[in-house]
Amino acid sequence: MVLVFSAPGHAQEEDLSDLFEALRQAEPEAARVIEGRILDEWAKTGSPSLDLLMRRGNEALEARDSAQAIEHLTALIDHAPDLAHAYSLRANAYFLESMYGPAIDDLRATLIRNPQHFEALTGLAAILEELGFLEEALEISRRVADITPSREGLAAAIDRLESAVEGTSL
Repeated sequence: MVLVFSAPGHAQEEDLSDLFEALRQAEPEAARVIEGRILDEWAKTGSPSLDLLMRRGNEALEARDSAQAIEHLTALIDHAPDLAHAYSLRANAYFLESMYGPAIDDLRATLIRNPQHFEALTGLAAILEELGFLEEALEISRRVADITPSREGLAAAIDRLESAVEGTSL
């Protein structure tokens, strides 16, 4: 399975370059705060009505009401098809429904629009691992580590995947 994601000079990445640099150097607790700031920036739509759809989608996800989340986030994507974070959130809702195909499609759409979307990369690695694509999951987990090396649970995931893919040394 070959996964290629690229996007020419994504504006949000450039605007957040200082936060990404801090994220690469942060200790775990600080990294969580910085990740939250980046996610808050990615969630900004610039429109009160789109912000409402984003908020409703998030609230439905938090309530684990994936059907409502999918409905709100689909409406958001229909009105703002370039908003990478909306695809990532909808992928979470699809994942909750064990709809891996649509989840992967939305994660791909996220990463085309924003190749540094660490949550989308983390989600994609988790799905690929669950589906048995361990080498791909490891590759993507290492990409997450390049962006946010202190991400909670990442080191353990990489260790687990390395052991599964490369075996354990004696």
